[in-house]
Amino acid sequence: MVTALQVDQVSHRFELSGKPLPVLDDVGFQVAPGEFVALLGPSGCGKSTLLRLAAGLEAPSAGAVLADGRPVDRPDPSRILVFQDPTLYPWRTVYDNVALGLEARGTLKRERHRVDDALRLVGLDGFAAALPHQLSGGMAQRAALARALVNEPSLLLLDEPLGKLDSLTRLTMQSELVALWQRSGFTALLVTHDIEEALFMASRVIVFSDRPARVKAEIVNDLPYPRHRGDPLLAERRREVLSIMGLDATW
Repeated sequence: MVTALQVDQVSHRFELSGKPLPVLDDVGFQVAPGEFVALLGPSGCGKSTLLRLAAGLEAPSAGAVLADGRPVDRPDPSRILVFQDPTLYPWRTVYDNVALGLEARGTLKRERHRVDDALRLVGLDGFAAALPHQLSGGMAQRAALARALVNEPSLLLLDEPLGKLDSLTRLTMQSELVALWQRSGFTALLVTHDIEEALFMASRVIVFSDRPARVKAEIVNDLPYPRHRGDPLLAERRREVLSIMGLDATW
């Protein structure tokens, strides 16, 4: 089963030094089952907060987030959030890190094959016995993805998962993530402030304003996969996004 996500007129705020800090302002959009959508906007505008609401880690101040028509009011294994940092337990092997979700639910003994499948899917089947300090940055992020995929999520929430990788590894991982999405068929919601990354990976890009975030534009990005970074149509879409964000004069 693949999740449809609906963000229904969501507003959210935090309390900071006793004063309200608006983060999201009447945000509304939908993500179809199996779609790959990128949320693009300035740093600190509220994108990551929206992912936390979609994961059920917080409740919105107003409006609702719905998964398959049901309100999201708590975390669920079908909705997995992958962070910028791999957050692997340093004393556990790659295999044991990936197995955490199954272990916590008491199903590891009968579903051990899912750990092997997830490691194979991200290309780490030869590193099951390695410890996190023995991995490169890209390999550690692959392990974090395997830990998410072992739960067979129907919705994968990606909070700038490639943001701390070096540029070459990041480009490789962008292609690998798209390939994982195509093979596994989950719904994907990616937060990024990298325009090229959003356009290379996603089938639709939602552009946010500065905080408190509002939806400025939605861009259907129907270029076929696999995509090529030198494609003039990608460059045209990039100029379109830059114009929406008010940055076209600098390029």
